[in-house]
Amino acid sequence: MPHPRHPYFRDLTPTLHISHRGGSLLAPENTLPAFRMAVERYHTQVLETDIHLTRDGELVVFHDSTLERCTNGEGALADHTLAELQRLDAGYRFTPDGGKTFPFRGQGVRLSTLRELLRAFPGVRFNIEVKPDVPGIEDAFFQVLSEEGALEHACIGSELDTVGERLARAMPDACHFYPRDALAAFVLSVRAGEQPPEDPRYTVLDMPLYFGDVRLVDEALLRTVDAQGRWINVWTVDDPEEMRRLVAEGVGGIMTDRPDLLRQVLDE
Repeated sequence: MPHPRHPYFRDLTPTLHISHRGGSLLAPENTLPAFRMAVERYHTQVLETDIHLTRDGELVVFHDSTLERCTNGEGALADHTLAELQRLDAGYRFTPDGGKTFPFRGQGVRLSTLRELLRAFPGVRFNIEVKPDVPGIEDAFFQVLSEEGALEHACIGSELDTVGERLARAMPDACHFYPRDALAAFVLSVRAGEQPPEDPRYTVLDMPLYFGDVRLVDEALLRTVDAQGRWINVWTVDDPEEMRRLVAEGVGGIMTDRPDLLRQVLDE
């Protein structure tokens, strides 16, 4: 008998439209304009994003530990206060054409807090990765999610197993995705024809489609995941043909930097 799915997936059916960092090839990643475009124009069902902790203990939506790639700032994000970070131009580096134009530069795009993001999209589900291994970040995260009433529609986790374990202890009833080592153990055991380790803490396999030239998602993995009441979201897929194949295979969700292309595929 199949295990029941986590309540996070209530009313959801494969294949989910998941905008990776809001759709980072269409707008400045992890910014409100990107998320708004994904939700309003491409009807995304899940917003994928990342969080860091500022020097003064605020959770901000950002991928890198340093500021240079996405803003006009410099240095480690953790060395800055929220006020300092929100003076930066978060649209400064975005270019859709290899550096010819920077359409969001000087347009007032800034870093947002997790709280601002949750309030901007109250009905949308989130997939949120905690990036740094900072003591107590799980408690700050829990506080924001609970105060904003977002625990039920956030799937959370970390690539780092130590952080993933702390998140699972802090929020045992939340939807958690597998951290790296636990995910590898699950996938490798299925590929070896063995029963994967039973770990009730984690529900979702957020995973790459390929490892080198090896396509990781296959019939055996999908069958095992389904039997255990778990779910697979594949990242980061921007090729329409690969999207179509994954939809045909019944994968749970597709994370993409091109929410426009995924919307076309899902609407076909």
